[in-house]
Amino acid sequence: MRRARDALARTQEADGSWKGDYSGPLFLAPVYVAGLYVMGRTPDAPVRDGLVAHMRAHQNADGGWGLDVESPSLVFTSVLNYVAQRLLGVRAEDPDLVRARAWFLPRGGPLGSASWGKFVLALLGLYEYEGLAPVPPELWLLPRALPFHPSRLWCHCRMVYLPMGWLYGRRARANETPLLAELRRELYAQPYADVDWTAARGRVASTDAYTPHGPGLRAVHRVLGLYERFHSKRLRARALDASLALIQGEDEATHALCIGPINKVLDMVVWHVARPEGPEVRAHLERLPDYLQRTGEGITFNGYNSSQLWDTAFAVQALVASGEPAWARDTLERAGRFLEAHQVLEDSPDAARHHRHPSRGGWPFSTRAHGWPISDCTAEALKACLVLAPLGLNRVPHERLEQAVAFLLSLQNRDGGWATYERQRGPHWLERFNPSDVFAGIMVDPSHVECTSACVQALAAWRKARPEAPVARAISRGADFLRRRQRPDGSWEGAWGVCFSYGTWFGVAGLVAAGAGAGDPALRAAVTFLKARQREDGSWSETIQGCRERRWVEGRDGHAVTTSWAVMSLVAAGEASSEATRRGAAWLRARQGAEGQWPPEPLAGVFSRTCAIHYDAYLRIFPLWALSLADATGRSLTAREGSASPGSPPCPG
Repeated sequence: MRRARDALARTQEADGSWKGDYSGPLFLAPVYVAGLYVMGRTPDAPVRDGLVAHMRAHQNADGGWGLDVESPSLVFTSVLNYVAQRLLGVRAEDPDLVRARAWFLPRGGPLGSASWGKFVLALLGLYEYEGLAPVPPELWLLPRALPFHPSRLWCHCRMVYLPMGWLYGRRARANETPLLAELRRELYAQPYADVDWTAARGRVASTDAYTPHGPGLRAVHRVLGLYERFHSKRLRARALDASLALIQGEDEATHALCIGPINKVLDMVVWHVARPEGPEVRAHLERLPDYLQRTGEGITFNGYNSSQLWDTAFAVQALVASGEPAWARDTLERAGRFLEAHQVLEDSPDAARHHRHPSRGGWPFSTRAHGWPISDCTAEALKACLVLAPLGLNRVPHERLEQAVAFLLSLQNRDGGWATYERQRGPHWLERFNPSDVFAGIMVDPSHVECTSACVQALAAWRKARPEAPVARAISRGADFLRRRQRPDGSWEGAWGVCFSYGTWFGVAGLVAAGAGAGDPALRAAVTFLKARQREDGSWSETIQGCRERRWVEGRDGHAVTTSWAVMSLVAAGEASSEATRRGAAWLRARQGAEGQWPPEPLAGVFSRTCAIHYDAYLRIFPLWALSLADATGRSLTAREGSASPGSPPCPG
């Protein structure tokens, strides 16, 4: 544990945060390269070489690229990585690109790509807009009261389709170059002029069809296609102006960072088309490097501008749980100052007009400049501030902590749970109209186990610090939601981590925070689930494939992060002195390297059920946290049991 504390402390940034690698998806860097090319730009030489190196390092043996660095090949990502390398100067005769063509051409090339890939290729002039499912910007002019108004979509979804609609309405396209003409010959198994673009609209390779198009979505596409043939130019102009105003609002609220990397690039291209070389373009270009991630394999594009706040809140809790030796005060003090500096202090400008939930008091996933606070990020930051307070290291004033609590309460859904950035706005049936092909659960922002648990834990901690706080009903409703979401086998399914080990940790921790005791049937069922999946060596192991199949999928080897979540769940459920907990902790100790860190292992994060993502700090945070809890709780139990009378039952955890 001392070595683990040292390893975590020495990776702290100068500003007090932990800023790790948040890469993994393999479609983000190609979109970045394509966006710059549409603007007539290219990355500078070091970035260009680093991007190519990273793409080469993650080409699969079959010649394609996966949705992320650990996944099987998709046409979507294979075509985009091929095109990106060609735009970066790699020749078509390169043996690795020859292998790539040999993989994706028999699967239709761009014609078999998932929809987002087709859209990016259309921007480059490598695919025709007639072959896209329509994305008319006029949808934003519909009455807000309609259940399918775009403002009712999950914010990540609507902020991607907002610039897509604008670019689709303008039929934006890169200027023709000899390289693009060459690519049109390379990407298709038939002459480009002979492609039936209307037939291509609904064509998707089997590799890319995770969420097949149902009859409802096909009907919507037919209606929108008919509208597109006869749309009013006057109405289109009005819709484009309205969309541009919303894009401007997003850029202003996020200081041109945007909510995520895809809409960041698309918004930048929108401004290039609308106001070439204007101030908006310059602002976007200045913040573009925030997304670049340098790794040992080259350079790639992160899934967010960073995960700093999220990682820092967890790191603080892990360090405090480890006993907070005197040497850690400086580390924790710097972290406390970072937490104070990155709380959102105001609502986004003209929030109602831009379909934004009030932001004041929340914390974002990354930094205050990002401007999109999230329920569980706010909850974990609040928990971190509250564990720092007894040490005299919390720097967030009481009034602002109250604002954080008010923000959390404002986000609770009618079902008692919490979603991510805002209350659930759209009905669940909107998921049937998911047009992405490769992602799931992107249309609506429903209540999640992790978000709900984090908020319940934070509100319970606040009630402990402020017994008069009116949060009891919110906690109770959150706990009821968690009970309803527990699966028959005793587990909870995670949405943002791999998968049942992650969800079960949150499910257990949330119920315990709400007052569940060790004998609670829900906790006993969770314990049974975890013990049944412990490996012979004492570890636990779970893979990203479990998220896609929605069942536990065992990995080849034990995983330190998965094992940590399982151990923390067992400790919280009153099993600190159990054989399963002892074996799990022993495996973690044996797995630790001499420098205090745990060796690299498969990615532990996930989004949209299908795409793995890297949380670099998890391997430094969670094993330390798990060992700290197991050690402290186990010693406390042993001491209490030893002092009990012979006939007394052992005290619960």
